[in-house]
Amino acid sequence: MNDRKLQVTVFHALDGLPAGASMNSVTAESVNVAGRRALRVGLTEAAASGVPGVDYVDQPTFVLIPADFRNGIVEVDLLSRLADGAPDYARAFAGLAYRITENLESFEAVYVRPLNGAKVNPPGPRAQRAVQYFAYPEWNFERLREDYPDGRYEAGARIGPDEWIRLRIEVQDGRLRASVDGIQVLDLAETKGPEARGGIGLFVDIGTEAFFSNLSITAG
Repeated sequence: MNDRKLQVTVFHALDGLPAGASMNSVTAESVNVAGRRALRVGLTEAAASGVPGVDYVDQPTFVLIPADFRNGIVEVDLLSRLADGAPDYARAFAGLAYRITENLESFEAVYVRPLNGAKVNPPGPRAQRAVQYFAYPEWNFERLREDYPDGRYEAGARIGPDEWIRLRIEVQDGRLRASVDGIQVLDLAETKGPEARGGIGLFVDIGTEAFFSNLSITAG
């Protein structure tokens, strides 16, 4: 008997909003950028002017794409940069949310901070904070840094703003591997989510203008 799990791959070019997608505290529009058609995503004015930790900062701020994803591989091309009026602490945050449950009660995410990337030679500890994992609602980046001062839930990467970055996450129960431009940057044996099933999100945070294309979701 063949007990291998059936894997199904769904591809979204993101030259427009995918069928069934919804926006949570973000706006989205199809644009041409850096040589390709992509989906531009940024916070709504209401979210951006809201309360940190309530309206933004590791909150459900994403384009939600319906999926039944628990384990598998998600890949996307993204380009992010600072939006007009971005606060001083903004780093062009953009990435992938996954296992987004109904009513947005929980999800996990991996995002990049291109302004902390090695290509811009950031000062001090920022060089090791170019890629971040977090789990909503309890495990935001601040708590992970406090409880795990070894920095295991974030990593450096050779990236910068205004360039296409290929972000890949591989999820298997409580384990996560994340790669940037084909180079593995995170290998977590213990993640903080409930191992739920759910949708995929194109995630952005404060002060960010992000563009997404070529989304591939392999679930099984």
